[in-house]
Amino acid sequence: MYVMLISYNQEGSVMTPLSVTEARSHFADILNRVGYGGERIVLQKHDKKLVAIIPVEDLELLEAIEDRIDVLEAEAALAEDEGKEAITLEKLKEELGL
Repeated sequence: MYVMLISYNQEGSVMTPLSVTEARSHFADILNRVGYGGERIVLQKHDKKLVAIIPVEDLELLEAIEDRIDVLEAEAALAEDEGKEAITLEKLKEELGL
């Protein structure tokens, strides 16, 4: 199995690929490059991107974006139901045959 490690700097430019063996040998350095230098590391297998090692700030941003999308979808669903008559749990169970 051959896996490549591709490193991206903060501007998104691709850095030199590393083999997994090299990555293992330099794991502490890779963590420092990501944690302190803001680099993004992508592991590839057979030219397919598998996983990424990213700064925690990037992860927090992704989670905030996901949370905002969830809120927007919930607001849209509530807006769709606006003006519709609410039903009780018992009525819903009855309609579902429970």
